[in-house]
Amino acid sequence: MKLLRELLYKVGIESIVGQTDTMIHALCFDSRAVNTGSLFVALKGVQVDGHQFIDKAVDQGAIAVVCETLPENLPQNVVLVQVDNAHRALGIMAANFFSHPSKKLKLVGVTGTNGKTSIASLLYRLFERLGYASGLFSTVVVKYLNHEIPATHTTPDPIQMNRVLNDMVAAGVTHCFMEVSSHGIAQNRISGLHFTGGVFTNLTHDHLDYHNTFSEYRDTKKIFFDHLPETAFALTNLDDKNGRYMLQNTKARKMGYALSQDADFMVKVLESQFSGMLIKIAEQEVWTALIGKFNALNLAAVYGVSKLLGENTLEVLKEISALKSVPGRFQILRGANGVIVIIDYSHTPDSLYQVLKTINEIRTKNEQLITVIGCGGDRDREKRPKMGQVAAAQSDTVIFTSDNPRNEDPGMIIRDMIDGVVAEDHKKVLQVTLRAEAIAVASQLCQKGDIVLIAGKGHENYQEINGKKFPFDDFKMAQEIFKK
Repeated sequence: MKLLRELLYKVGIESIVGQTDTMIHALCFDSRAVNTGSLFVALKGVQVDGHQFIDKAVDQGAIAVVCETLPENLPQNVVLVQVDNAHRALGIMAANFFSHPSKKLKLVGVTGTNGKTSIASLLYRLFERLGYASGLFSTVVVKYLNHEIPATHTTPDPIQMNRVLNDMVAAGVTHCFMEVSSHGIAQNRISGLHFTGGVFTNLTHDHLDYHNTFSEYRDTKKIFFDHLPETAFALTNLDDKNGRYMLQNTKARKMGYALSQDADFMVKVLESQFSGMLIKIAEQEVWTALIGKFNALNLAAVYGVSKLLGENTLEVLKEISALKSVPGRFQILRGANGVIVIIDYSHTPDSLYQVLKTINEIRTKNEQLITVIGCGGDRDREKRPKMGQVAAAQSDTVIFTSDNPRNEDPGMIIRDMIDGVVAEDHKKVLQVTLRAEAIAVASQLCQKGDIVLIAGKGHENYQEINGKKFPFDDFKMAQEIFKK
């Protein structure tokens, strides 16, 4: 419980109706969760405006309401607080309500288009191996000690995030690694959090259905670094043309990592196989089970963060060599007849290209490369032709299929992908709408030693069709089909 005036500390207030010495028992932005003694925050969303539910929240026991527009009929015996931005206010109030747990541990945020899950998850595993009680907020899971909470969003809402951070602190967690999505930044879900450091991975075509333009998407990412404090570090990928742009206005300590140019933390790939790669980092040769130049860059970021957090070089490199790939990220399954099956989450044109490029650099070219790929429905349509073009150009055979069609016709999504395929590559393309059938067809086309990439869903264990989620796991499906 907290006094309302304590919760409103540093909130951009425009007006107050009532007294702020009211005791608040809980914060809510969903009127259905309101109980007696709650503070209700009316958020304006893309589809729903929380201001429409103020009366319902009051009827259910809300004793204070935070909103951007005061209701015409002011409810009796309820404190009304008008703010300039309710989303930002919620983040600040959530941090105040839980007494700023992010200040009581070392919180590192990772943002960018690709690599967020890999870097955050590898950091979590590394610091666990180094002997620290660590926490993780990722697209896949929220995790600390023996606790695992399935993730519903890459970056959770501020109340859930601060509640879990508070639980982490109470359990003795000292380091926490968090994926920071562009949606989370734009919607102020990270407002009120204190970051020890931030990492920028890269920026490629994604989420333009939400951000409208690439520059808007880029500038949203930059907001995260603009708000880092002087005490924090900002570690950026200098191989990405947007890497230095992220650092322009930050007050944080500016650092860089890279594969192809001078940087504070550099990595070089010496040898690459499907079993792993030999890299050089900090003038030391390290064998890692991770594969591909994109993973070499991820490891450079992981190493950089560990050094910026004060860890010993040799200890870090020793533990890096023991790290395994993140589920659904270049995850290899060896099937019957020497077939290599790779499961990967790549769902942007650039990430798909990087994965296919890695495969093509390692393979002998005496085998087929068959790619199974789809695109999500109700999402950025502009990237579908680009995904189709990349998949067809870089594969010997490509099977276009369903991903998560959601409320769209899967056939229409596939046609959007085919629109990007150049004329000479059309002969490589097969269309199999059902994903399980597409994977089975890929297995039937395989000969000894061939390579199959199943891309787009990675770790996901469901397919979303017409508003419902059905069990579906690419890795388990591939195991069942390719082990026969």
